[in-house]
Amino acid sequence: MPSNKMPRRAFLAALPALCLTARTGFAQEATSQPAPALRNISSFSKQDWRSHFDDLGVATIVADTTSRALHFWSGDGADYRVFPTSVPMSEDLTKRGYTEIVRKRVGPDWTPTASMVERNPELKYMPPGPDNPLGTHAMYLGWPAYLIHGTHDTRKIGRRSSDGCIGLFNPSIEELFAISPVGTQVRII
Repeated sequence: MPSNKMPRRAFLAALPALCLTARTGFAQEATSQPAPALRNISSFSKQDWRSHFDDLGVATIVADTTSRALHFWSGDGADYRVFPTSVPMSEDLTKRGYTEIVRKRVGPDWTPTASMVERNPELKYMPPGPDNPLGTHAMYLGWPAYLIHGTHDTRKIGRRSSDGCIGLFNPSIEELFAISPVGTQVRII
């Protein structure tokens, strides 16, 4: 019997294109009032930056751990984008609040934290490369050991799977990295 369901792999492979299509639509909207909340197939809900910040600053990011989406606004408000993310695997690992991007790095290396090594003693330092858990780009936040970064393990996106960071597909983090200057204000909700 044929199934009308799209295989999970096909859906995950198509997800970046679906998100790009959604972002393009948002970028073309020009309204003086906030648009009504839109929902896509991944249950992302459109955020309004004014619910989180007094102004946009150089740029603004809201990472929603419930919907597993990262929202970006440019400093002038003309560019709004939404990216699917991975989020911390437990409430104990989830840090919420306000911070900012303090440093950015292409080809980051990775050193597991002491608590990660305690949970898994096999974890070791990894130089930049295809197996690095931070993917191709990393943006370091004002909180120690907390980052927005890429991942080569695309199975993690859309899930509670990280040890505390916000993870994106590598093409998504490359795009976000290019438009998010140091000083971008960040809120994790």
